[in-house]
Amino acid sequence: MKDQAGLVAGVAPAAPPISGPSAIDDAASDRRLGESVRLLRQNMGLSLQELGRRASLSIGMISQLERGLATPSVRTLRMLSLALQVPISFFFEERAEGPSPRYIVRRGHRRQLRLTTSGVLKESLAPDAPGQMELYELTLSAGGSSGADFVKHQGEKAGYVLAGTLRLWLDHEAHLLEAGDSFRFPSTVPHMFDNPTDAPTRIVWITNPVET
Repeated sequence: MKDQAGLVAGVAPAAPPISGPSAIDDAASDRRLGESVRLLRQNMGLSLQELGRRASLSIGMISQLERGLATPSVRTLRMLSLALQVPISFFFEERAEGPSPRYIVRRGHRRQLRLTTSGVLKESLAPDAPGQMELYELTLSAGGSSGADFVKHQGEKAGYVLAGTLRLWLDHEAHLLEAGDSFRFPSTVPHMFDNPTDAPTRIVWITNPVET
């Protein structure tokens, strides 16, 4: 079965490969992310096997991620964050040094996470403090996606499309959203998303991983 964009339902397109000067920074980012996963796993006293069981990921995948040899998809990172009991923002990089107001995030102080293989840039819009709500700005490059598999978990998600086109898959049904469109759904609904166009897409993305 194909949707109106002409792609097979349930299969996300692969983002185009990234090359050039940024590739070095991307490799360093992958190593930093992998080290964060490894240290957190070890601090929790989890083996690769136990983390794989909790996150429904293969041992080989986790091993590659920890060594910086692979970039996780949005889905993979979400499963790891749930298994390791931290928000996805735990894995973000700092962009600027210096004090910030307690409840405010300045544009230049946004923490970032680049998932280059998936064509996804996530910027945290929420202060770096404990809280139930996760707030991001997502930029999807042409062909960027959350991954090839559906994910579901406890909580709720919502968002607003700032620019471009978002294809949001909810329970294996595709919905094309344009700039100005918004959404909200229980995270228990199997979901994934991608950008089926040749132009970037920007979305404000809100996640509450805890049922209220």
